[in-house]
Amino acid sequence: MNLSELHILSKRVGIKLKQQSQVLVTAESCTGGGIATAITDASGSSSWFDRAFVTYSNEAKMEMLDVSETTLLEHGAVSEQTVKEMALGALQHSRGTFSISVSGIAGPSGGSDEKPVGTVCFGWANSQGELEIETMHFSGNREEVRLQACWHALEHLEDMLDKTE
Repeated sequence: MNLSELHILSKRVGIKLKQQSQVLVTAESCTGGGIATAITDASGSSSWFDRAFVTYSNEAKMEMLDVSETTLLEHGAVSEQTVKEMALGALQHSRGTFSISVSGIAGPSGGSDEKPVGTVCFGWANSQGELEIETMHFSGNREEVRLQACWHALEHLEDMLDKTE
């Protein structure tokens, strides 16, 4: 996949969000706003996109999304527990009806035996109370890991939207 394909995917997701009267909000860490950028590259996206929280630091996750300090201390920023709180916090602090959260280790440094470079945790939540969490392991350099993370986040959201039609 490449940026052009990501833009095509984001347009498809945008059409489905609009058709279902849903509004997306993102809470991003390792992708640095890449998902929001892909979504807002589409003309008219203001009708299906509310806002993006780029919460790169732990402090930002706590202040903007209500991620608990205990979660961060016990599980780390790159954890399913953290992205769950990020996804729910994004919905709470926005007008969104669907949220995507992502936190990971894009590299080239920062990895460990337990969480190697390429480890990315995802959360998807909606105002109906659905919540899905997943951890993926991507390969490649920093740019490739981030692109794969953006793709996966939007592709999974598209799958969720297809199920709710």
